[in-house]
Amino acid sequence: MLSKVNTCALIGVEGFNVFVETDIAGGLPNFNLVGLAAPSVKEARERVRAAIKNSGFDFPARRITVNLAPADLRKDGSYFDLAIAAGILAATEQVPTGSLHDKVFVGELSLDGEVREIPGVMAMAAFLKKQCEGNKPLQLILPQGNAVEAALSGNVAVRGVANLKELVAYLRDELHLEEIKADPGTILAGEGERGQPDFKEVKGQLAAKRALEVAAAGGHNILLTGPPGTGKTMLARRIPSILPSMTLEEKLEVTKIHSVAGLLKKDKPLLTRRPFRAPHHSATMAGILGGGRNPQPGEVSLAHLGVLFLDEFPEYSREVLEGLRQPLEDGEVIITRAEIAVRYPSRFMLVASRNPCPCGYYQHPLRECKCSEMQIRRYRIKSSGPLMDRIDLHVEVPSLQYRDLEGEQEGESSASIRERVERARAIQRERFKDSGIDCNASMSHRHLQEFCPLDRETRGLLRRAFDSLAISMRAHDRIIKVARTIADLSGEKDISAAHVAEAIQYRSLDRKF
Repeated sequence: MLSKVNTCALIGVEGFNVFVETDIAGGLPNFNLVGLAAPSVKEARERVRAAIKNSGFDFPARRITVNLAPADLRKDGSYFDLAIAAGILAATEQVPTGSLHDKVFVGELSLDGEVREIPGVMAMAAFLKKQCEGNKPLQLILPQGNAVEAALSGNVAVRGVANLKELVAYLRDELHLEEIKADPGTILAGEGERGQPDFKEVKGQLAAKRALEVAAAGGHNILLTGPPGTGKTMLARRIPSILPSMTLEEKLEVTKIHSVAGLLKKDKPLLTRRPFRAPHHSATMAGILGGGRNPQPGEVSLAHLGVLFLDEFPEYSREVLEGLRQPLEDGEVIITRAEIAVRYPSRFMLVASRNPCPCGYYQHPLRECKCSEMQIRRYRIKSSGPLMDRIDLHVEVPSLQYRDLEGEQEGESSASIRERVERARAIQRERFKDSGIDCNASMSHRHLQEFCPLDRETRGLLRRAFDSLAISMRAHDRIIKVARTIADLSGEKDISAAHVAEAIQYRSLDRKF
């Protein structure tokens, strides 16, 4: 007997169809699994055999061949267990073959027949949604624990099963499984901003707060430099509280990446807040950019549409820092292996912090720096010129005086800052609605010519800064982008000399060195 079952697999965060073809023939008992299957997939033979037997069904003592097509794409993971079991049961006529049509099976089996949760379900459901646009919705049969997550994508009939017995009863029409529905608009409604750090808790540092507001309004990368204990980390951790709220499409896009990485919590099938990732400086290249034997998304992808905070920036390995250049420029990471190239989105806002020197007190007004010139030089050259060019704002966070701390009046709240950021982002969405980008930081040189005209006075100021600071063309363009954001925050249509002057002020490293 021959059966064919539909399932799904992932390359990066994109799904692709896999067809499980099962043939049962006479001969010595054997179970062959072919179709460029990784070791984790070949182990399904033992899981499926035990699950079928322990669920009370017959496992054929014959020659079984299971082919995972297409055979030229590598399959990895435990997604295929449920489909293989369904194929064997259909080929041995223990379930009707016709019951498999218009159904896609994904899930891992335990030895007792329980159907266990798997990562990446939302990405699979999003792929199937595209496939059945304009057609009859497919049925996605998967573990109960993944059902709500998959249903969020819409246009796919999702049914969750707890074990193999339930699946067989459903395919035999002996059991009715309710279609799982999920409304993204109501999931986690009311969570709001509870427990999120607020800018009103930060004393002083008004200049740094202004720079962070500009960075959030335009999606710009920012570097905070200052001695220890001045509040750099405290400021950085409050940036998500002033970023604009995510649209439904953005929530699903972010959730899909975290689903693939296996980081979704059972009680939170949809991420509603922008991600904030803060990896330790000992993180490896694969940990930051993604990779591994079975490529997984790295921190730059987990921070997609959110914030990647790199504290103690120069302490990261030079290889890691230089590896950031591609995602900062292209908004994606491509991980190439001998058999496959995996693409992960990585449009994030980079927030980095560092001390002015290894001991942290270079040019401090009250404390003496103990570093030699060579130590300071080595510390600074860890961040190369091309990388620093890709950071739009370089901001100094000076040490505070006691009078800044003793005041009882709270600073401006994150909610009021976010209102201004939201207004600026709304202006940008309207400006770029036909351009394929969504914020000022994403503008190309062509966009600058179209959306950022400068009058004679403003152009003259920029020319003098270009000549005196010896800045690069990339830094020149980023000054204009930041000036465009400052103008948007002011609600002004045109960029003025004052906007450019403030943007130049945020290139503190260019001015100093």
